[in-house]
Amino acid sequence: MINLEVPAKAKPLINQAYQAASEVFRPISRKYDRAEHAYPKELDTFAALVDGLNESGEGGAGASGVRRDENGNGGGNVNGANLRTVLGTIEMCWGDVALLLSMPRQGLGNAAIASVANDEQLERFAGTWSAMAITEPEFGSDSAAVSTTAELDGDEYVLNGEKIFVTSGDRADSVVVWATLDKSVGRAAIKSFVVEKSRPGITVERLEHKLGIKASDTAVIRLDNCRVPKENLLGSPEIDTKKGFAGVMETFDNTRPLVAAMGVGLARAALEETARILSEAGITVDYDTPANSQHAAAATYLQLEADYEAAHMLTLAVAWMADNRKPNSIEASMSKAKAGRSVVDITLKCVELCGALGYSEDSLLEKWSRDSKILDIFEGTQQIQQLIIARRLLGKSSSELK
Repeated sequence: MINLEVPAKAKPLINQAYQAASEVFRPISRKYDRAEHAYPKELDTFAALVDGLNESGEGGAGASGVRRDENGNGGGNVNGANLRTVLGTIEMCWGDVALLLSMPRQGLGNAAIASVANDEQLERFAGTWSAMAITEPEFGSDSAAVSTTAELDGDEYVLNGEKIFVTSGDRADSVVVWATLDKSVGRAAIKSFVVEKSRPGITVERLEHKLGIKASDTAVIRLDNCRVPKENLLGSPEIDTKKGFAGVMETFDNTRPLVAAMGVGLARAALEETARILSEAGITVDYDTPANSQHAAAATYLQLEADYEAAHMLTLAVAWMADNRKPNSIEASMSKAKAGRSVVDITLKCVELCGALGYSEDSLLEKWSRDSKILDIFEGTQQIQQLIIARRLLGKSSSELK
């Protein structure tokens, strides 16, 4: 039976994360939204604290990953490590999503390494700040269409290709690059490689200007005969056509709940700010009175809050499943789809409810509405999540249901 009560051991972490979000993230949120591509130096000291929490097993942000054994199970309920990471991420993103994405050594590449690297790789890449490079100019959500190549030459792989929309691609020390060992084999040949930015052949072509999460750098990266040791390949180098694409896609099972947690935290921030503004306008949300008997704004707020609670509970449930060694692939997509859509709907409606205050820069609501859209896009769009869920529920393959 799923127990979604916050574990007592997680409460100090939640309090620490909330204090950091309130005292570190919120005060500089607007500053770095306006100063796009400027690195938030205030995060350096705080990042060291989060590193300590992750190393101690307490969890702090998204880099903890989800460890699984050869049978696809976790290593046991280690004091709810996955749930703590999700809870910490929610609090951090209540402060600012872009600043969490800008945290050193807390990138999605770090989550991938933490989840699938072997013990030797975990030790070797400890301390690195790793971005994730999947998307290419020729495709967006169809990760199986990877055309970046990796050819084995002696003891090294030679990588060639171009990656776009790489979060923290400029600031990170390394990049987890998805590449194919053999295009003719298809999805089964796609592997992920840790590529240190110091290696010849990897260059940052440009930084993108974006709608939201402006504090986070988003880069275009080119690989031109970039050589990496074969030991930098994450997972098995064997091309298993029976397992197909499932192995490399397990990375998403580990990171999608974290994106869902980002959406939950941002939605909560918008709801709290909206409640404050409505209260100052004399509109009270009454939980003991039917919605249709209240002010229209209060009734709408109750609907938004219900949508938030559904996304919140589903996200916690997915983390609980990971902690208790239960398969959660379909639920990971469900949580990401639900939270991604909900946070966009909630933040935009909050802007509408608050009128001029919601649309101006006097409040962070307009910023949050811009930041929210990426949470419905990256790590698999809303449409792709629905397609994945439908395939799993109906027992259809990707060729049978497109």
